[in-house]
Amino acid sequence: MSRELLLLADDEPLSREFLEEALQALGFEVHAVADGRAAIAALRQHAYEYVVTDLRMPEADGTAVLAASKQAEPDRPVVIVTAHGTMGVAIQAMRGGADDILEKPCALHELELCCARLRERKKLLRENRFLRAQSVGDDLLVAGPKTAAVVAMVERVARSKATVLIRGESGTGKERVAALVHRSSDRREQPFVKINCAAVPEALLESELFGHEQGAFTGAGRRREGLFELADGGTLFLDEIGETSAAMQSKLLRVLQEGEFQRVGGGRTLRVDVRVVAATNRDLWKDVQEGRFREDLYYRLDVVPIVVPPLRERPDEIVPLACHFLRKGLVFTPSAEAVLREWRWAGNVRELQNVVQRASLLCEGMAIDGPQLRGWLQPQNLADGVGAGAHLAARLASAPTELLADPIAALVGRKLEEVADELVLRTLDSNQGNRTKTAEVLGIGVRTLFNRLRERQQATAVELVS
Repeated sequence: MSRELLLLADDEPLSREFLEEALQALGFEVHAVADGRAAIAALRQHAYEYVVTDLRMPEADGTAVLAASKQAEPDRPVVIVTAHGTMGVAIQAMRGGADDILEKPCALHELELCCARLRERKKLLRENRFLRAQSVGDDLLVAGPKTAAVVAMVERVARSKATVLIRGESGTGKERVAALVHRSSDRREQPFVKINCAAVPEALLESELFGHEQGAFTGAGRRREGLFELADGGTLFLDEIGETSAAMQSKLLRVLQEGEFQRVGGGRTLRVDVRVVAATNRDLWKDVQEGRFREDLYYRLDVVPIVVPPLRERPDEIVPLACHFLRKGLVFTPSAEAVLREWRWAGNVRELQNVVQRASLLCEGMAIDGPQLRGWLQPQNLADGVGAGAHLAARLASAPTELLADPIAALVGRKLEEVADELVLRTLDSNQGNRTKTAEVLGIGVRTLFNRLRERQQATAVELVS
């Protein structure tokens, strides 16, 4: 394991030697210099992880070293070492960004505690960056002019406060577009909070969005802040906004218009500054005309419309995207690239990524050819609930003529669970992946449908691994 690189600046030889030896014993690789100017020059040449500097030095003092370090790397920990008589000046340095202070002569146990605090702080900063990156999500992959046009639109509108409505089929990357809007805005350092409106039961959605007071309903043992409060100053991403009920649409309209709301069971009006980005795979204007979606809310959401084209309308992006998802060291043969371009990709980029990841895991050798890839396409579609209709059509096309006259006859001899799975997947495919509508058609709950699809996917994954 490599040792952490630390810059030590101290003009007193005995103090410098003691600190250098002590810090080396604590696991650091120490680069020691005798004055502030040498320290500032060293900061320009090396990527130090920590800085320990004396306050009073010739050429340039510790405050100059502190300023140079923070300007180059604001999160890099800097420790000020000072004699007792200059404690007041050192406090000013702390206000200037120093992370800790040690008094000369330094006691070994105090130095050890100081280093432990710095390492813990560094760990927390790293975890915070990771969690923030996980929250915001991965970058949008640009592999062609149509996606580049989406990015250009995002860059034009990101710095405004306007509400954005992202339209596109399931799997096209609407969440990544929303994350790009947030990252490109002046709210990038504030929270990016997201929720899938179709995945939360109607009875709980209001509490999730607006929070609730203690005792507001059975099980509300304490007050809870909602997502609008958590996103204050930042961005709230409402995925599948078209699946919300009329009552919820009314509440969303109020917070979009007035920037205020009340927690469930509360009487106090709360105000927030939240930029809303919504997404849908539905034709919301058609829903407005048919009375399923509020027209006034539609116009509030559709201030900046961004349409993400399906993958089949971006054929020039299919192979570059597939190569991006492919495990390092593997390649597609020309025949495999031809298969990639020919496939309809009803599940869009999500389906493509899943197929390529499967191919990366199961490929024998360093090249994936067309026949191999074609063999992996159909099971992946069954696992994801995409293209099930095409699979059934292929099955019936190869059936005897007498079976085609009686479609039920084609199902005789098959397991009931298998037939039920195929019906669910084909219905999901016919509804463009809309789970709420699929559950309606099948006469089951959305959660039941979700559990069934998840069980099917897990079972398929187990079969493939075994």
